[in-house]
Amino acid sequence: MAEDLSEHSFKFQKKGKPMDNSKPLPRLLNRAHGDGSLYGIMVGEVIRRARIKRCRIATWLTCLSLVASLCLLSGIMVGERASAQSSGTPAKVSSDLSKKSHSLTNTDIVKVIVQLRAPMSSSLNSLLNSNGVHIRKTLQSLGAHAVEMPASIVDTVAAFNEVSFVSFDRPTQSMGHLSATTGADAVRTTSGINVNGVDGTGIGIAVLDSGIYTSHTDFLDKNNNVRVVYSQDFTGENRIDDPYGHGTHVAAIVAGSGRVSNASYLGVAPAANLINLRVLNSQGSGTVSGTLAALDWVMANKTTYNIRVVNMSLGTAAVDSYKNDPICLAVRRLVNSGVVVVVAAGNNGKNAAGQKVYGMIHCPGNEPSAITVGAANTFGTDTRSDDGVATYSSRGPTRSSWTDALGVRHYDGLMKPDLVAPGNKIIEAQSPNNVLVTQNPQLDANVSPVSVREQMYLNGTSMASPVVAGAAALLLQANPTLTPNMVKAILMYTAQPLSGFNTLEQGAGEVNIEGAVRLARLVRTNFGTTKPVGAALLNTVLLPTPQTTIAGYTFTWTQGILLGRHWAKGTSLITKYQPVYALGTIVSDGTIVTDGTIVSNGTIVSDGTIVTDATIVSNGTIVSDGTIVSDGVIITLGTIVTDGVIVTDGTIVTDGVIASDGTIVSDKILLSSGITMSDGTLLFRLGTIVSDGVLLTDGTIVSDGVIASDGTIVSDGTIVSDAYVLAQAASINGDLVTEDTAVIDTGDDCLSY
Repeated sequence: MAEDLSEHSFKFQKKGKPMDNSKPLPRLLNRAHGDGSLYGIMVGEVIRRARIKRCRIATWLTCLSLVASLCLLSGIMVGERASAQSSGTPAKVSSDLSKKSHSLTNTDIVKVIVQLRAPMSSSLNSLLNSNGVHIRKTLQSLGAHAVEMPASIVDTVAAFNEVSFVSFDRPTQSMGHLSATTGADAVRTTSGINVNGVDGTGIGIAVLDSGIYTSHTDFLDKNNNVRVVYSQDFTGENRIDDPYGHGTHVAAIVAGSGRVSNASYLGVAPAANLINLRVLNSQGSGTVSGTLAALDWVMANKTTYNIRVVNMSLGTAAVDSYKNDPICLAVRRLVNSGVVVVVAAGNNGKNAAGQKVYGMIHCPGNEPSAITVGAANTFGTDTRSDDGVATYSSRGPTRSSWTDALGVRHYDGLMKPDLVAPGNKIIEAQSPNNVLVTQNPQLDANVSPVSVREQMYLNGTSMASPVVAGAAALLLQANPTLTPNMVKAILMYTAQPLSGFNTLEQGAGEVNIEGAVRLARLVRTNFGTTKPVGAALLNTVLLPTPQTTIAGYTFTWTQGILLGRHWAKGTSLITKYQPVYALGTIVSDGTIVTDGTIVSNGTIVSDGTIVTDATIVSNGTIVSDGTIVSDGVIITLGTIVTDGVIVTDGTIVTDGVIASDGTIVSDKILLSSGITMSDGTLLFRLGTIVSDGVLLTDGTIVSDGVIASDGTIVSDGTIVSDAYVLAQAASINGDLVTEDTAVIDTGDDCLSY
């Protein structure tokens, strides 16, 4: 039996030691099983000790499991922190370029814009040379290059430290919103914009467009000198005239002399000098690189020609965040250098059914430092009481975005436009035999049979933008010390809030040049180099009356400014100097603190300024904190397929043709009710909410899932006009047709200017 016990002794080992068989038998007997024999006693002990062993093993496994869990949890937390850090790192390749380059072969060539934050290293230069890369343009002032490179090295190039961003050099093209219009009696209907004592004298205005017909009478002064002081082509066609017809019309709105038809078509700043930078070719098309080259030229020559204002009645789909987009960054550099840049918002405010579409502000309208202008409809009257936002005018918020290292998209979500201005049925100078009129003879206003005196109709935000550009020139003539941010703030502060339209439609309201010039003249000119926060901004203790009367109608100024995603209101905006008015900042750099004051870079601007979140303008009044007038539930019913659908290769099918007048009772009343996002999703039906107020959460409407990404239609990745920079207007079948005719030219010159 002893041998049998020794055979089983290994079963009772503890930490490698044999079982002690010398323990008293009574203890074993007390634990005996079975018949009480020694064998039964030993079997019972085996079972007992096996149970103890299992318990100990289970305990150790539990401990190991807990340790493993803690390690795993720690790893997850570290991973989450790492992910959080990496997710904040923006991708350096534009989303559309990244998608396209990965679908191409190694030998396929792509045209891109490479932006540098530092001089090109020898390693990057060697990579480009070894791959036969062709640098088409070097944009010295902008720190960028227009490059043709194999698609296979896009990611490699972007990985270099000195490279900040790589994006497509997208083709550019005029917006094709063409159809009939019958004319209007008050052809420009911008009453009140010509202010005694200022006419733009000495101010240079650069017009980036399809060229200018410089021989037109509207560009001559009273001594028959041409006021287009410089012209250059950036399209490669080596011509500076305007065969397309868009640029001449835009330039005349900015600074037409009004010599035709007894000043019926007087420009906003009729004595200003024009700089003709042709970036759209004879078909209204160009490139991003051509636009950048023109902006680079402005940066290098602004002092020579005293260029204080740039007008850009063109744009492309706002795909990349303004923080990365090359055109936006070029605009920012100009603004930081003291040049006011005015841009069109776009003409994608409604679909074919006449329903409102939000989130379709174009680039560079998504750039915070630019003055983004939507179109107002004056309904052919001088009085402002019936003015409204044109239905086709693009609405905010901005939907440009950047993508982090984890592929998560972050939207800019800024409130745009900044202002609206008259843009419906504008009659201005016509270039001879231009494409627009040739293809659409009804655009000829039949003012004169003489080519140098012809006038034509065009509608759109392209026509509204030069109104504000001309206004900026007048403000700078009245007070040359104004910074671009001051000009922008004054224009917003003095604007007229339009009843029945929210901030995403009208911004601060309709431009009011009388009030803006009056306020600009009161701003001090003796600040010097130091401008302390809260210092007196005006040269008088008496505040200007915040009202303007135009054509017998008196309205109260908005008395507020947009701050990116917020609205600021209060007299401190004009009585005290705000650091956001300085060069090198943008008005929307102001952030919000709990006491309602604006803060920029940690400095309190001034007291007495009330700031609200996501303010909505409804019925001409301010509704704070993004509150919707009605507590009706916002619903998202159905999807509406719009007519702006783009095929997968980026070719425009219809580019969002504006609905005919049969769809519209007036600019404010649609036969088909409802408000639509840019992807065609019905946001909410008329009657569900009292006003068109839109509740914003961190710059988005309801949620990111409701608004189309990057201005897409139907599906994410199908981008409206993704392949184009667009001239933001041509003639649209206007919101309200009248039977009146234009003012016929008698052939006699009006020599007021």
